[in-house]
Amino acid sequence: MSTPGIPVVISVVICVYTEERWEDIRAAVASVRAQSHPALETLLVVDHHPALLDRLAREYKADDEVRVLPNAGPRGLSAGRNTGIAASRGEIIAFLDDDAVAERDWLRRFADPYSDPRVMAVGGRCEPVWSSGRRPAWFPEEFDWVVGCSYRGLPPGRVRVRNILGGNASFRRTAFDIAGGFAGGIGRDGGKRPMGGEETELCIRLGQARPDAILLVDDRAVIHHKVPAAREHFGYFRTRTYAEGLSKALVARSVGTGKGLESERRYTTRVLPAGVLRGLRDLVLARPGGAGRAGAILAGVLTAAGGYVVGSVRARRNGTAFEVVPIGAVAGEERAV
Repeated sequence: MSTPGIPVVISVVICVYTEERWEDIRAAVASVRAQSHPALETLLVVDHHPALLDRLAREYKADDEVRVLPNAGPRGLSAGRNTGIAASRGEIIAFLDDDAVAERDWLRRFADPYSDPRVMAVGGRCEPVWSSGRRPAWFPEEFDWVVGCSYRGLPPGRVRVRNILGGNASFRRTAFDIAGGFAGGIGRDGGKRPMGGEETELCIRLGQARPDAILLVDDRAVIHHKVPAAREHFGYFRTRTYAEGLSKALVARSVGTGKGLESERRYTTRVLPAGVLRGLRDLVLARPGGAGRAGAILAGVLTAAGGYVVGSVRARRNGTAFEVVPIGAVAGEERAV
């Protein structure tokens, strides 16, 4: 528990997997080093890429505040995060995407709410940085989660939520003692489909294990997330929304349909219809992209729903392959590497 007047000690975990993001990784680490609330350490967890592991180890050899270590579990983001949690020393563990940079007060905004012992997690706002220099005219803000960013429809300010976004997140260490780590088999694993949902599943599982737990999003804890050119195209939009449907089926299988789709019901019945109407209004007013945004929202709903149906059928037929690994077990594996 955080004690008033004593600084909150935060470890930052950045999971990395490709040398193609070398400059992005260095920028992410530099943004952590520049925080107004200093991090105890930055842990770079390398996902089964020996060349990148060696290169990063050489890059930060003389830096006592940066630790480079291999993913101690199977390939994938969940195992990488669990490795970082097990190796970290802070009472709070924050997560930053490897292609994002944090604003100067990012960790300070995370630290403030933890004076309340019921607060188990705090997330922030992710702003897209489009490779083309601007948002594609057809791309609806309601679907910014497709590119790993905060989307239109989220409540403003510091508010209580069901789950936080994994690329800009922090958790109290004891949250992992209560609920276990990120589930393997959900989320990114190096495969062709851009899956997700691992942080949603964890947050719901945490709330079930600790009903009085408070999870917050503070939109002043800002990171800027790079959107590669390939993700600005409708083909990726369609692929990602379908994969999200598959992921939601796994989440619902793990924690139950009621909690697994609680926030999504409001999103699909209120936020998205309002987005379609705005797009049609812009079409009538001859504003660029109105028809495209309305069409993209409808297409996104249909492809996500299709993915959910397919994922649900597969889960019932084949069972689920994911598992929750205790962080203590990961710590043993990490020490053995």
